[in-house]
Amino acid sequence: MPEIGPAEVLIRVANCGVCASEVDMWEGNAGIEFPRHVGHEVSGVIERVGADVTQFAPGDPVAAWVTGGGFAEYVAVEAEYCLPADGVPLDLALGEPLACAVNAVELTDVALGDDVVLIGAGFMGHLVHKLVELRGPGQVIVADARDDALARARAIGPCRTVNVREESLAEVVAELTGGRGADVTFEITGVQAPLTMAGEVTRMSGTVAIVGYHQGGTREIDLAAWNWNAFRVVNAHFRDVGVIMRGMRTGMRLLRAGRIDLSDVVTHRFGLDAVATAFETAHTKPEGFAKSTVSMEA
Repeated sequence: MPEIGPAEVLIRVANCGVCASEVDMWEGNAGIEFPRHVGHEVSGVIERVGADVTQFAPGDPVAAWVTGGGFAEYVAVEAEYCLPADGVPLDLALGEPLACAVNAVELTDVALGDDVVLIGAGFMGHLVHKLVELRGPGQVIVADARDDALARARAIGPCRTVNVREESLAEVVAELTGGRGADVTFEITGVQAPLTMAGEVTRMSGTVAIVGYHQGGTREIDLAAWNWNAFRVVNAHFRDVGVIMRGMRTGMRLLRAGRIDLSDVVTHRFGLDAVATAFETAHTKPEGFAKSTVSMEA
């Protein structure tokens, strides 16, 4: 049982999501040293509060930002890194990944009427899609290699979907934009081929946002073409704790207000005794898969 300091709370963990970056670690691609206690997408109920904590009380449901060790029955967390999750099912109160998507969309600054391309229709791609829809885009084009993922994207919001195994994304974008290209392109896969595609479908002086978590080896881009096209390149990854917490506050407000819902994109749930299966499922991505979560209460 973790001990807590005066400014901390003890959380009885309800759920912890399996992050794609942790799947890379599980696959051995992240260059880390073991043992490594992973798990950072935590939700749960406050069990105990430190002497200096006034904003929470035992019994409060929260989403929390932790740096690891979330696949556990209890975690100790700074109270300032917790956010209320009242009215949100705790298996859907995934504040940390939602913060990443919120910060990516806000930094990229999708404007009303923008033509937007999303390359990657996994869990993070779906979160970005949901948030882009709140911004009032002109049209959204979603690309992936899985028909089931593209079907889920069509259910999220009006979009033209492209199975890249069957169609050329560049040709589809050119046709739909009158040859102009996308105003904003989000690369949300973390692999080479979609990164190349992003440069092929974005208009001159458009924005390319790197949301995919690129681990394991190097990547290449046609930098001469990217320079010539004067792309604004957005690194949509954040390490500043204040920025992360701002994104979590916004995301959790949207969840609590019912402006965004994750029930259609959290697809696979496992007990703590099946955490290995949760990672295997996130690795193999069976049909219908978008997100694995691990419940400590199953």
